[in-house]
Amino acid sequence: MQLSTAPLSCGIDKDEAMTELWEHSALDLAGMIANGEATSRAVVEAHHARIDAVNGDLNAIVRRLDETALTAADEADAAVARGDALGPFHGVPFTVKENIDLVGSPTTQAVAAMAEALPTKDAPAAARMKAAGAIPIGRTNLPDFGLRVHTDSSLHGLTRNPHHPGRTAGGSSGGEASAIASGMSPMGLGNDIGGSLRNPAHCCGIASIKPSVGVVASASSLPPEDPMLSFQQMAVQGTMARRVADVRAAFDVVAGPDPRDPMSLPVTLTALRPNETLRVAVLADPPGGTTHPEIAAAIRSAGDVLADAGHEVVEATPPMYAETIDMWAGLLVQDLVVMRPMLEMVMGSDATTVIANLLDDAPEITLETVAYLQAGRAQAMRLWSEFFAEHPILLTPTWAMPAFEHGADLADGDELIRDTLRPVTPINFLGLPAAVVPHGSADGLPVGVQVIGNRFTDLRCLDIAAQIESASAPVTPIDPVTA
Repeated sequence: MQLSTAPLSCGIDKDEAMTELWEHSALDLAGMIANGEATSRAVVEAHHARIDAVNGDLNAIVRRLDETALTAADEADAAVARGDALGPFHGVPFTVKENIDLVGSPTTQAVAAMAEALPTKDAPAAARMKAAGAIPIGRTNLPDFGLRVHTDSSLHGLTRNPHHPGRTAGGSSGGEASAIASGMSPMGLGNDIGGSLRNPAHCCGIASIKPSVGVVASASSLPPEDPMLSFQQMAVQGTMARRVADVRAAFDVVAGPDPRDPMSLPVTLTALRPNETLRVAVLADPPGGTTHPEIAAAIRSAGDVLADAGHEVVEATPPMYAETIDMWAGLLVQDLVVMRPMLEMVMGSDATTVIANLLDDAPEITLETVAYLQAGRAQAMRLWSEFFAEHPILLTPTWAMPAFEHGADLADGDELIRDTLRPVTPINFLGLPAAVVPHGSADGLPVGVQVIGNRFTDLRCLDIAAQIESASAPVTPIDPVTA
């Protein structure tokens, strides 16, 4: 079934003979270091130089770890020289969002009150990346406590989108996406309770994975160590990179249970079998709002790519779609009502405005509403599971609109956020995996295709995303567009 008549692409062609070290993928860099084509020190120094060159325009990396990174790079090079066994990312740099514990640098949550909050242990994902040989070179920006889809921190300021200085980099992992898209980092770690791994991937033209809940362990050594219910049921840690293969390789490293996270699971994840074809549902214009026509066209174009690869592609809508958007908001609001006094003590004025937009007109929370919401979640999970039995993959937009102008989420409040984000929030509410891959453009900005599957089909989502990626010219790395 052909859903559109013309392929879409936006990207740049690179002359491989002139490729700088910072332009390479993470896996390419790992191979170059392992076989002696490049040293880890040279790779790290190349990324330091790139940060020097472009971070002033973007404000994506808010803390540099130059000294420790160079020391680690020298140790990595010595290991190569000795012939030691090497991890999959031996000597390769990566960046870490500043709400993920990384020993030696504060977990600031992007607020001044936590500017010196030093963790005593690495978060599980950070520890596993380091154990795989990767070298942290910087911390990246986020909005206050990650509770905004636009990255503007009261501690560190505004992060810009490398594709357009006046448009958002997304949030809350906007610093990661901006850094990766501009070549300051080949890969990084972020997290997601309302699209925070996927929103910035869409805005900045990179790839990411929001894992199934429980697949990647999450823990902090800083209080509060134990998450509220919405974070238990909807928040995940994940990986970001310019290429799907890098996202998958990093995901393979960080996935798995950890005793510090009692909700993490030792599961076997479903991947796409060799030559397997599937029934793919395309939902180019999700219910509940409007979708930019170029974004809808990009999603249909991605469906055409999969049809050409032999998949059966149909148009279909999962059940209770609009209801899951409302229930996502209801579950998050339940916790934010409790947390609001503490948050407003330390958050900046813009962040408190976002909280007020969410909470001031929210329905009253009662024991009855809490109980019915959880029952509604179970119903929606059951019905979507039945949908996936017939359509193992669902393609949707990531955002229904291109990256918005800075501050538009404050000016337009709930209406813009609900309309724009309605493709991502059901996935959090239901605990599902979703990969994002750039494909096409809208208003000259990248479009992220969201590849969604049933729980624990994370690898299959990435496999399908890689098939879409194969038909699209690379969008990044990009030199920042400046005013």
